[in-house]
Amino acid sequence: MSADLRAEWLRKSCGELHRGHVKIYLDACCLNRLTDDQDQQRIAEEAEAVEQILRLLRANTIEWLSSTALEAETSNNPDPERRREVQVLLLLATNTIPLDGPIVERAKGLEAVGYGAFDALHLSSAEAGEANVLLTTDDRFIKRAMRRVGSPRVRVVNPVEWLREQGV
Repeated sequence: MSADLRAEWLRKSCGELHRGHVKIYLDACCLNRLTDDQDQQRIAEEAEAVEQILRLLRANTIEWLSSTALEAETSNNPDPERRREVQVLLLLATNTIPLDGPIVERAKGLEAVGYGAFDALHLSSAEAGEANVLLTTDDRFIKRAMRRVGSPRVRVVNPVEWLREQGV
């Protein structure tokens, strides 16, 4: 990607909180971070970032877009307690994007270029919901999107990094 394109992409997605209404999409990795073992520093930092983002949501500073794909992925969690905790969090979502033909077709295209099935569904749902950013703790997902594989129309970033960019 050229330096001009990268600068434009970053300009569109950085500092959203200071420009007004912000739509975020949290994937399952972010939500599960809250119930992961907090002994590792990175996990603890990411969990704190997700908690901070949820506080922004409760303060009506941001809008949280969820999706039926996120609900489906959550329902696959084999740990019933962790599954329930995330399902309760999903009730806080401002809007839930239902899967439709265009979202599924876009996801199939993203999967064909290397995204995981749920990552592709999350990205295509975030695009359909016109999210400003998709937050994940999945490094491979972030790197693939940063390389512009599949031409993502939503920036994919770690929640810790995103909060730093926002000055929070």
